[in-house]
Amino acid sequence: MKDLVSHQLVRYLEHRGVEHIFGLCGHTNIAVLTALTNSPIKFINVRHEQIAAHAADGYARIKKKAAVVLSHLGPGLTNAATGVANAALDSIPMVVIAGDVPSHYYGKHPHQEINLHADAAQWEVYRPFVKRAWRVDRPDLLPEIVAKAFQLAESGRPGPVLVSVPMDIFSAEIDVDLFERVKPHTTEVAKPALDEEIAKRIVVALGDAERPVIYAGGGVLIADASEELAAFADHMGMPVAHSLMGKGAIPDDHPMTLGMTGFWGTQFVNDACRNADVLLGLGTSFKEADSSSWESDYTFDIPRTKLIHIDIDPSEIGRNYPATIGAIADLKQALIALNRAARQLYPAGRDNPELRDSIQRYRREFAATNDEASCSDQFPMRPERILADARAVLPRDAIITTDVGWNKNGVGQQFPIYTPGSILTPGGYATMGFGAPAALGAKIAAPDRVVVSLVGDGGFGQNPSLLATAFEEDIPVVWVVMNNRAFGTIAGLQKAHFGTTLGTVFEKDGCPYSADFAAMARAYGVEGVTIESADQFRPALQQAIASNRPVVLDVVMENAPVPTTGHWNIMDIYSPGQKVTHVTT
Repeated sequence: MKDLVSHQLVRYLEHRGVEHIFGLCGHTNIAVLTALTNSPIKFINVRHEQIAAHAADGYARIKKKAAVVLSHLGPGLTNAATGVANAALDSIPMVVIAGDVPSHYYGKHPHQEINLHADAAQWEVYRPFVKRAWRVDRPDLLPEIVAKAFQLAESGRPGPVLVSVPMDIFSAEIDVDLFERVKPHTTEVAKPALDEEIAKRIVVALGDAERPVIYAGGGVLIADASEELAAFADHMGMPVAHSLMGKGAIPDDHPMTLGMTGFWGTQFVNDACRNADVLLGLGTSFKEADSSSWESDYTFDIPRTKLIHIDIDPSEIGRNYPATIGAIADLKQALIALNRAARQLYPAGRDNPELRDSIQRYRREFAATNDEASCSDQFPMRPERILADARAVLPRDAIITTDVGWNKNGVGQQFPIYTPGSILTPGGYATMGFGAPAALGAKIAAPDRVVVSLVGDGGFGQNPSLLATAFEEDIPVVWVVMNNRAFGTIAGLQKAHFGTTLGTVFEKDGCPYSADFAAMARAYGVEGVTIESADQFRPALQQAIASNRPVVLDVVMENAPVPTTGHWNIMDIYSPGQKVTHVTT
């Protein structure tokens, strides 16, 4: 029996449990769109492919399975590239299915072909950041390639893959048995565990340490290992610091949670890590910002501090710091083994009441440093007040998306996350424009949870057409535009080091300028509210959440720097020997 490839592809996606596809039409993929007409799979239509990729990214982070993006060739594929690269650097599983030029026109430079160095070479654009890129050269190869694509995206260190399909192959006939043959294969591959003897060695090393610290990265959340991490920290009486991507690995109000390290970390957290005698790194890459540019005076002093490093990706172990023990394992399986070893070796558990007290004291003191700004009635609003009011009205399990700037760095430092996996932020690629569309995907993945996007005016302005999708699909996200009328973080750096803000603040005839984001929302059919005083924001946010409709809140905000005691080497590059930071503006 034969059927069109496009129809069989859709049937296979249904078999995989795919419920949503994010994308945008083009003449190369409309055969697939047509096949979706009678499918239970919902196509989420966008106005720009970057929106599709970021929305799929947010969706995958909540679902913890590969999201699917459907793209057109050429400009469609390159439009999506930024979002796919962001997913790659944050280890988010994604299968990108892209139309391509007709196979019988390779090399003739048909409409929108990328072939300046090789014929039909669009798939090579993605090679630097996807786990694998396939160009499908024959219809009979597609079933096996698609099955491999999902398995590769979701196994090991997760990430995106690309399947580039010539449009004539989508419309070709295929023997349906070719797709049937790949369906019996498992859709979930067992993940590597931690050897019991290694687990005992690690627990003994931690138990013998005087000042051990657990350092949690995003790998803990990807592995859905938060419960196991909290249990281990409780049993061993050990504090937990985290990277930006590890925020929420355990709740911020857990008695052993220290907080975020690095440039936007605090002195207390950085000192706790720097003065540790043993550090257990879990699912972390020790990124530059998290590690204060790897300079030993600020956050980590390795190898004086002995590092034990567990990660699913062997290339991360030893990349930035030498490890005394390195282990390759899925973090959930690793923590299960560590908990088992801890109960065997320390059946009564270990407690550290002095450490717990010091953590609670630090939290009170740190909160006190922000009290004045958090309660300030000034307008434009203080960013600390925006975050404090938002946290006060949101449920514990609300999903927060951030972009870049104050809404990412300030949230990482000051905004408590109580439910693991409930904050979605762009880490490795730090993509401006991520937060607003990622919220769409998160809400589609978790329709019963409140989803709020904390996003700057620069980030929201990247792709405001996402509001069309929100309106058409009735996706009730609330976007809080923290509007400082600037690329604020970069403006602060430029002002501090070079005494100017050229190209970093938004002005018209010397006066601050901003688009009217509330009016923009209304133009798309979405409710838009302009906040005109500090005391108006909290009730407006409450009302927006209660409305269960998409809402944009445009909040004018002071461009104040995020305070920090950490370090970033760019400061030394700009102003060598002067100890200038953005906080001195």
